[in-house]
Amino acid sequence: MDKNFQEEITQIIKFQPPLYKQRYQFVKDLVEKYKPKKVADLGCADCSLLWMLKFCHCIEVLAGLDICASVMKEKMHTLSPLPVDYLQPSERSLTVTLHHGSVAHKDPCMLGFDLVTCIELIEHLEESELKKFPEVVFGFMAPSIVVISTPNSEFNPLLPRVMLYRHPDHKFEWSQAQFQSWALETARCYNYSVEFTGVGHPPTGMEKIGFCTQIGVFVRKYPQTGESVQSEKPSEAVYKTVFKAVYPSLKDEKYLQNAVISEVIFAAQIIKHRLLSKRKEYGDDPERKSKFQPSMDCFPDYLGKLVIEKNMEPFVSGNEVYIPLTTIFSFPKVNRLCGTFEKLCKLIAGKVTLSSDGSAVMFNIEHENEDN
Repeated sequence: MDKNFQEEITQIIKFQPPLYKQRYQFVKDLVEKYKPKKVADLGCADCSLLWMLKFCHCIEVLAGLDICASVMKEKMHTLSPLPVDYLQPSERSLTVTLHHGSVAHKDPCMLGFDLVTCIELIEHLEESELKKFPEVVFGFMAPSIVVISTPNSEFNPLLPRVMLYRHPDHKFEWSQAQFQSWALETARCYNYSVEFTGVGHPPTGMEKIGFCTQIGVFVRKYPQTGESVQSEKPSEAVYKTVFKAVYPSLKDEKYLQNAVISEVIFAAQIIKHRLLSKRKEYGDDPERKSKFQPSMDCFPDYLGKLVIEKNMEPFVSGNEVYIPLTTIFSFPKVNRLCGTFEKLCKLIAGKVTLSSDGSAVMFNIEHENEDN
C-alpha cells in the first residue's frame, strides 16, 4: 500500500508510530522471536521491509518478489552493501535477491524459506490469483511460518475519504469474519495453525471493530519433507531476477584473512610501541638495549597477565622487535577470528613479516631509532 496515500487517509485517526511502521515492527519482532535464516517478502514493493530486515543478524538470505519491477528498482540500491560493510565485514553471510513475478506462479527460487511475509498483498490480487495463492505459498513454498496482513474493512468508516476501499488498486477488503474464515480454511488444507492479531488499535469503546490492519500468523504443523518439495518443483524458473547483492562476510576466507592481518598488525604495534617506550629508559648503553627484556608494567593489565602466565615475552634484539605469535593469538579478537593457532599461522603466511622460524612477528626499528 502506498505510504503517502495511507497517511493522508488516516490523518484524523493518527497512529503512532505510523501504521506501516507498526506492520514492519510486527514482522521484525517475529524474526527476533523465531530467528529464521531465510526470509522472503512477497509483494515487497519499494523494499522498505527488506531494508529493515537486513539488519537482523539471524537472517542469511533475503528475497523479495513483486509484480511491478519499476517500483522495486526505485529503491533496490538501498539493499546494496555500504563501504563500512567491506571495512568491517560481518560474521554472518547475507545474500539479498529481488525477483520480478507473480505470487500466482511457482518458481524453485522460492523454496526452502523459513519465513514468508505477505504484508498488505492479498487485497491487490485478482480473484484468479487469490485462488492460486494458497497453493503457491502454503503448498509449494511451504515455509515454517507465513505472516499475512490485510485491511480490516470494519475499520473503514473511521477513516476519512474512504468510500469503498482504502486504495484504488485494492480488489477487495475483508471484514474480520471473512479474513478469519479464509485463513482457517487455508490453514486446514495445508496443515498449518493460525493465530489472529493486528496493528492499529481502534478508539476506546469501539474495540469490537478490531485492528485497522488484521494479521494472521500461520505456523506449519509438520516438517516439509525433501521428497514432497522435489515432486512439486517446476523444471524451469518463471521469475526474473532484477537485483542480487552478496554482502562481505568473515565466512569468506578472503575477508577473514584481511580482518585477521589487520588485527595481528594492530596487536603487534601496540606491544612494539610499549616495548620501545620502556626501552628509552635504558639510555644509550648498546649492551643494555640489545639485552632488554620488558617488565610487566610495559603492558596493559590483561596482556601483562597473559605474558606472565604463558611465558610469551616479546623482546628487542638489535634493530629488530619480536612479538611471539602466541602472544598475539591471545588477544581476544584475534583468538575469536581465528579459532585455532594453526588457522592464525595459515592466514598470515606470506602477508606479515615473521622471524626466520615463523614463531614471531618481526619489526625492523632502524629508521625509528634514527628518528629518535
